[in-house]
Amino acid sequence: MSYETCTHITLECPVSATTYGYYPNLGGNAFFTAFFGVMGVAQVGLGVYYRTWTFMVALGIGALMEMAGYIGRILMHSNPWNEGAFKLQIVCLVLAPTFVAAGVYLTLKHIVLNLGPEHSKLNPRLFTWIFISCDIGSLILQAAGGGVAAAAGNTNQALLRAGDDIIIAGIAFQVLTIRMRLIIIAEIFAYFTVLIRCIYRIPEMAGGWGSALMQKENEFLVLDGMMIALATLAYSLFHPGLFVPSMRTGYKNKN
Repeated sequence: MSYETCTHITLECPVSATTYGYYPNLGGNAFFTAFFGVMGVAQVGLGVYYRTWTFMVALGIGALMEMAGYIGRILMHSNPWNEGAFKLQIVCLVLAPTFVAAGVYLTLKHIVLNLGPEHSKLNPRLFTWIFISCDIGSLILQAAGGGVAAAAGNTNQALLRAGDDIIIAGIAFQVLTIRMRLIIIAEIFAYFTVLIRCIYRIPEMAGGWGSALMQKENEFLVLDGMMIALATLAYSLFHPGLFVPSMRTGYKNKN
């Protein structure tokens, strides 16, 4: 039976035939929407206060994209066949963690600069260029995959699978890039939460759209949403602008 014309839940278009196979939990997704909204505002406020502009852009975009993604899931709670909401959440929740990871890379560079470049075999000034370049490559792959998946909607399985494969390649590349940062100390918590999210996403996407793992919302909320939430919370409670002064614009001019 074809579900290409499905736009709402009916006897002919059951929730079990949707990609996720469930009504997204309203409470859980509303919590993450509000949480990431607060984190986004916090990161913008802290970024302005400490003048950590690049970090502010990375974490601010990451948190606010997460918020937008969970808004999409709230809309899907009312109508799991809502194609616009499906596209919104899949694109935002695939791409947002890449910006959080960019904050990890940027902070690492300045941690080494403050502790002393002699502690690193790699010139810390190259960290941003090397790791952000890798991140951009990952972002392009994931964006391409998300775009293909969004274009496929809920019904074009061949196109969904193609988008799925591209996203897996992008996330796998991101995992390999993140594993190079074993010297992180102050960031270790955020590092592992982002890493856990990436590792979870690989088998989830590898199983294909509508796979058994993809249709388990609790695992998604804990291993994706909660992991990125904890990373953004860590950066809000222990903002690099306070602990790593070199990240502040104009800091060197004061000495």
